[in-house]
Amino acid sequence: MKVVTVRDFRDHASEMFRSDDVILVTREGSPAGFFLPWDTPELPVEVRREVFLRLSEQIGTQLGAKGVSESEVMDDFAASRNRR
Repeated sequence: MKVVTVRDFRDHASEMFRSDDVILVTREGSPAGFFLPWDTPELPVEVRREVFLRLSEQIGTQLGAKGVSESEVMDDFAASRNRR
């Protein structure tokens, strides 16, 4: 397993995406995330479900902390589409 900082991962992401190594990404010496190489086009349903649940939870937490409702976010998306 390769260990890199967030900055190194950001600066060299295209190289790392071609790597076959698992990469631990650290922020200030603590784990921030992992890059796992994936060579099949489909993710198992369990993985997709877990990713969806975690992302939904994190988005909900961030919206709540900022006092923003889901309808406000959807209105912003609609307004953005209308401007294009």
